[in-house]
Amino acid sequence: MSSSTVQAILIAANGLASLTSAGFCIAGMARPGLALPKGMAVNGGTHLYANAYGARAIPLAAVTLALFAMGDRSTVAPVLAIAGLAQIGDSAIGVQQRNKGMAICASLFGFLHLASAWWFHRH
Repeated sequence: MSSSTVQAILIAANGLASLTSAGFCIAGMARPGLALPKGMAVNGGTHLYANAYGARAIPLAAVTLALFAMGDRSTVAPVLAIAGLAQIGDSAIGVQQRNKGMAICASLFGFLHLASAWWFHRH
């Protein structure tokens, strides 16, 4: 597989992951109880967490997508590394909260971003 094909696949996959992450974030800000285990009540802390998550996730997704759109490969690797580490952190929170969807999805996106950061750095 050619380098340009791999690059196109990684851009598409990471772009989709960024859009999905931002979408989950917006859904969580609108309905903060989505990230909670069944039976746990929504309170002020839940709203604070959802909004704090939004303050990080939405700009990070926007920057990642903008870099892909601009074709600036020189900064893609560090931004993907940051996005990957943020997703790993989100996965840890999902594990702590016993939210399987959050734990699994964030760990998959984290792996994708980190592996892609490595690939862009090497190529």
